[in-house]
Amino acid sequence: METLWTRGACSVREIQDAFPEHGRPAYTTVQTTVYRLEGKKAVRIAKRVGNANIFEAAISRRAAENKLIDDLLGLFGGRVKPVMARLIESGKLTLDDVKEAEHAVRKLARKDKSQ
Repeated sequence: METLWTRGACSVREIQDAFPEHGRPAYTTVQTTVYRLEGKKAVRIAKRVGNANIFEAAISRRAAENKLIDDLLGLFGGRVKPVMARLIESGKLTLDDVKEAEHAVRKLARKDKSQ
């Protein structure tokens, strides 16, 4: 998905070539993944060139992030605290992240008051 979001429409070969040479997955592995993503409506065929399909992202990065986070929270029964606690413990949650979250909460609170 990252390749399609950053480069735009690509063939399976172009997606495979976007991986670092060391540890690059096999062409058939990438092909299988792309076709599974197509089945899930995450990618779509943009055009055909000969017998090669050119794929493009059918969902935005933001939509994919939102779905992934919603699914993750679903594993915790919708509770955010365990996820936040782990982010803090791992050191992956920075002070800037906290400030950005506070800003978003304040903005949401103001929006709720005006409605």
